[in-house]
Amino acid sequence: MKKILEMKNVSKIYKDVYALSKINFDVYEKEWVSIVGSSGSGKSTLLNIIGCISNASEGTIIFDNQEITQLKPKELTAIRRDKIGFVFQQFHLVPYLNALENVMLAQYYHSIVDKKEVIETMKSVGLENRMYHFPKQLSGGEQQRVCFARAIINSPRLILADEPTGNLDEENEKNVLSLLRKAHNQGSTIIVVTHDETVAKEGDRIVKLNHGRVIDS
Repeated sequence: MKKILEMKNVSKIYKDVYALSKINFDVYEKEWVSIVGSSGSGKSTLLNIIGCISNASEGTIIFDNQEITQLKPKELTAIRRDKIGFVFQQFHLVPYLNALENVMLAQYYHSIVDKKEVIETMKSVGLENRMYHFPKQLSGGEQQRVCFARAIINSPRLILADEPTGNLDEENEKNVLSLLRKAHNQGSTIIVVTHDETVAKEGDRIVKLNHGRVIDS
């Protein structure tokens, strides 16, 4: 199977502190990888580097056959926009846009807005009756489903989810897991950062971090 991500001796250094140290692991197309570790283990730092939000200090990263280690911020932004879908714990929805418009915004920055496609995507995440509601009118679970629709609307090469069930009750956690499972079954490559053992076990493989190092993959 083809690799979509290769990380070779990747480190992230803040002053003299190694937030990540000599990270080595690969992710293959259509794989679901769960990244776990205690608070401060480097999970979010690693996800930010994979997601082209920040650069590594050392090492080599190849994403979708392109070395991205030394790319400029504008180039990283283009990869993030065109090839990666994000599901955040804190949702990051635009408060003055309704659910439909929040998803359309992702299309706008990617290519061309296709309202019919957005409506179909909203239906696929079970929000056909909540499309015109604003974030403050939606439950936490509904807001997370809007985030998921936003993440998949542009058919990204990779879906990154940072604690996607962290703020949800048990029922909504099941709903989000079902959406991730569905995307995975349809061929999406997924990387999930989580402290939740139930979520982690959904993956094909678990990568464990401890003090910025991979201790099991």
